[in-house]
Amino acid sequence: MRRKRSALAVLRGLWVRFLHHLARHCFPSVIRVFLHRLRGVSIGKNVFIGLDVAIDDDGPQRVKIEDNVFITAGCMLLTHQRDLRKYRRNTWVGAQPFIQADIRIREGAHIGIGSIVMPGVTIGRGAVIGAGSVVTKDVPDYCLALGVPAKVIKEFEP
Repeated sequence: MRRKRSALAVLRGLWVRFLHHLARHCFPSVIRVFLHRLRGVSIGKNVFIGLDVAIDDDGPQRVKIEDNVFITAGCMLLTHQRDLRKYRRNTWVGAQPFIQADIRIREGAHIGIGSIVMPGVTIGRGAVIGAGSVVTKDVPDYCLALGVPAKVIKEFEP
């Protein structure tokens, strides 16, 4: 069952999608950051967002990026995913509802190229996510996490 959306909601969605496409491909990073802020993403100071970074159109306001964060090219930040707990054979996966949850990237974190951050994840202060990782769970402060799914493999010294 589809819910009916108002014309204003549809226009807002189109605006968010338009800004997203601009942000993914424009140069330099400060313009990308500016456009993502216009979309509703909370972004701190001195943040770098690389080319082709996708921040979920479904809920840009659910993404919080603190100061001094580095998000490299091709990353995806997803704030929604299908809830498959009630999915069964001979049913349509598209009929399953979405889980929506915030993403928080704490100060000084670094997200490696091509990584995916799933809904509900907090990446700790100074944490480093290895290239191509899929982050499905919180990553503590000052840790290196990598892999699919990402696992903490190192804790940095104080």
